[in-house]
Amino acid sequence: MKITLEELLAYTTVVDSGSVTAAAELLGQTTSGISRALSRLEKKLDTTLLRRTTRRLTMTEEGQSFLVHAREIINAVDHAEEQMALRRQIPAGRLRVNAAAPFMEHVIVPLVPGFRQNFPQIELELNTDNRIIDLVEKRTDIAIRIGILRDSTIHARLLGTSQVRILASPDYLARCGTPHSVEALSHHCLLGFTQPESLNQWPLRNHQAEFFTITPTLSASSGETLRQLALCGVGIVRLADFMTRQDQQAGRLIPLLTEETLVVRQPINAVYYRNTPLAARITCFLDYVSTHINEQTL
Repeated sequence: MKITLEELLAYTTVVDSGSVTAAAELLGQTTSGISRALSRLEKKLDTTLLRRTTRRLTMTEEGQSFLVHAREIINAVDHAEEQMALRRQIPAGRLRVNAAAPFMEHVIVPLVPGFRQNFPQIELELNTDNRIIDLVEKRTDIAIRIGILRDSTIHARLLGTSQVRILASPDYLARCGTPHSVEALSHHCLLGFTQPESLNQWPLRNHQAEFFTITPTLSASSGETLRQLALCGVGIVRLADFMTRQDQQAGRLIPLLTEETLVVRQPINAVYYRNTPLAARITCFLDYVSTHINEQTL
């Protein structure tokens, strides 16, 4: 037995209006359509709800009892629709965002106070993973991915780009000297990634190719770990501006081999599954982050 909302509406409208004809006019249906809906409802309930005469309709005792439940169901549906409409106007609810730890720390976290002030009814849940995650498995609304996207089954929105540079601290350069050619890097401590190997291809022109593949002297899986090592004067590193911009502005990290460095800007995308129109809480977050990333000119 599966009672439909159409049948409940037909029943309550007939009761309220006093006739099948009046109910049909109110609901924009035919009288035969309303009559069939009532018949189906009574058959599913295996009871008589209305006694029909040529002059009037009267409810049975069962009909009176069922009317209370029918109204509760219709009111609950109306309330749910109102709440959904309200959420479209005022973004609300839990929003799960996933990003690599460095991007979360250097870009997303500083934006949270302003975002919370503008959208206080959105409950942010911020998670970090340095590897690509399954959005459904991790119950994630938005994942921020840096670099070229490989998965064509998900939707993406470009939030901005961030340039890659070769950097070292003043302390390291004072102790070990400043390399003035790509070839001179072989005499220095190079900080690289354990994986993927593509991150150890530095955007440097040399006589062999446009990208210079390094063999790291010291490796780490996290860009933030490499940043901290570079700040401590351990070696030379390849990192994106989104996590080193303030270090460069403060003079804590110095760009090296600027003439040999290719302008490589990594795309920063927000990815999400989209089977239905995006919820307002997702749209407003993407708009807010995109605006502020562009302002920062990562």
